[in-house]
Amino acid sequence: MREIKEGRGSPHGGVFLDIAWIKKKIPNGAEHIKKKLPSMYHQFKQLADIDITEQPMEVGPTTHYVMGGIRVDSDTQMSRLPGLFAAGECAAGINGANRLGGNSLSDLLVFGKRAGEFAAKFARENLPGQIDMDKIDIVARETLAPFEQSDGENPYAIQKDLQETMQDLAGIVRTETEMREALERINNFKARADRAAVSGNREYNPGWHTALDLKNLLTVSEAITRAALERKESRGAQFREDYPEKDERFSKVNTIVYKSADGGMAVRLEPLPEMPDYLKGIIQEMK
Repeated sequence: MREIKEGRGSPHGGVFLDIAWIKKKIPNGAEHIKKKLPSMYHQFKQLADIDITEQPMEVGPTTHYVMGGIRVDSDTQMSRLPGLFAAGECAAGINGANRLGGNSLSDLLVFGKRAGEFAAKFARENLPGQIDMDKIDIVARETLAPFEQSDGENPYAIQKDLQETMQDLAGIVRTETEMREALERINNFKARADRAAVSGNREYNPGWHTALDLKNLLTVSEAITRAALERKESRGAQFREDYPEKDERFSKVNTIVYKSADGGMAVRLEPLPEMPDYLKGIIQEMK
């Protein structure tokens, strides 16, 4: 990302990755690459006619996983909204600042089991909530609003601009100045999203779906940026050019994003709970 930002990127905004050098180190290097990276070899060969055992491949950084998520109780997986449970990688929990490769399935199995059991228990112990039909009508009108915008903006254009802003200003390598600019742009995108317009009908209308998604995309983008601003350090997947080192105080807190009294988005740092003795014992055993 630094190479790209400093103008030394590849023609399509990435960098060149060369793994063919391994042939100089081990016998049958080409076969070794095909065995270790079969899908990558196949994709580049089929889609770009590039043999990665001979040629460099053009690659670029992109979003992989979100390592935060909905705040839940660690035992029950219930959110702060009673009756709403979250499990797997939409729920904040075990990942911390650096998600380990391959743990998503175990995450889903362990916490999915908890969420299912406690959701069933909650359902047995509580009556169904009351449905406010007036609120349903309000949401339905808001959902259909993009069809009524005669001079509105294409939702795909707003989405594209948001993607480019987050990639360029709040991506892997971050600075406070750039993230402040990202927040300003996000506020502008919110106004544009309110004017998003779509045509056609409701049946399989991707433009309408995009218009509806914009609110959520903007919420998540703002949460990511505000949380990253608050974390004045580099740790895990966050690289702050203006704070290149780890800061011990951030290892002892969680970053909580919440709706403030005025309806805006706010951030607070909350101390981590003390680790239970039985978990401390397991960690000591594994050292």
